[in-house]
Parts: sequence; structure tokens; C-alpha cells
Amino acid sequence: MQYQVDHEGLKPDLILPWTIVGIMLLMLAAYVIACQVMGEQLQSPLPEAQRVLIRTVFYGIAIMTFPMTNLIRHIQLRLNQTMPLSGQNIADAVKSRYLVTIIVSMSLVESVGIFGFVMFILGDGFNTLYIFTGLSALGLFLYRPKPDEYKGIIEALARAEK
Repeated sequence: MQYQVDHEGLKPDLILPWTIVGIMLLMLAAYVIACQVMGEQLQSPLPEAQRVLIRTVFYGIAIMTFPMTNLIRHIQLRLNQTMPLSGQNIADAVKSRYLVTIIVSMSLVESVGIFGFVMFILGDGFNTLYIFTGLSALGLFLYRPKPDEYKGIIEALARAEK
């Protein structure tokens, strides 16, 4: 049995993963809007030396987050393709496995945006908030749901079931 799937047929299956991405984008927008509207009311400034140290640590974590997320996502995608189905049908297994992959990827890159929000609360300006939020938005774009990945999981599980 040849298991062929076109990209149009995958769109309904990717609605929930894309919803997760949308929620994450809304959260990033909420951080920026909250800081714009409430500004100084949110801030409880730390001394500059402490903020520089925390900001440097956050930048280091952010820099490590992107390759780490890429590695974790790669591992999860391969596991999605190779783990036995254990009684599930292919469609349910692929949906649930890929959703977990998307949630993990989006959560990891969303944390970078939270760093900007935290730094703003600690007394940094909008520039730091925008940098971390922009990096997080870039991560959401890089690790978005991709029909080719999803299709690859379907095809690999269909081959394994033969």
C-alpha cells in the first residue's frame, strides 16, 4: 500500500499546531503591549550592575536556546518517525507526536521573549524588550509547523507498518 499525502490534505491536521504558534505570538504581543501601557508601573529597577549581569546571562541562554531547540526538534522528529505505533492508528499517532514536537519547540523559543519582559520589569528599557521579543518571534518562525516534516512522519510510519 503506497501512502501518498499532498500538502493540501495536511492542512486540517496542522490547524492545532498553528494555533499553538498563534497563541505564542499573542503572548509576545501581550508582553510588549503590557510594557507599553503600564510602563513604569511594572518596573522595579535593580542597580545597573546587577541588570547587566542578568542581561548577559539571559543573552547567553538565548544564544544557546536556538541550537538546543534545533537539536531537540531534530531528535523529536526522528523519534516521531521511528517509535512503534503501540496500537494507535497512523493518523492519531502522527497528530499527537507532531503536536508535542511543536509545543516543545515553541515553549523553548517563547522563553527568550519572557527574558525581555523580565528585564523590562527589572528596569531595562524598551530596547532590551524588543530585542528579546524579536529573537523569540524569529524562533517561532524558524520552528513553525512544516507540512514536509509532518508528511515525512506519516510516510515513515506507513513504511514501518508494512
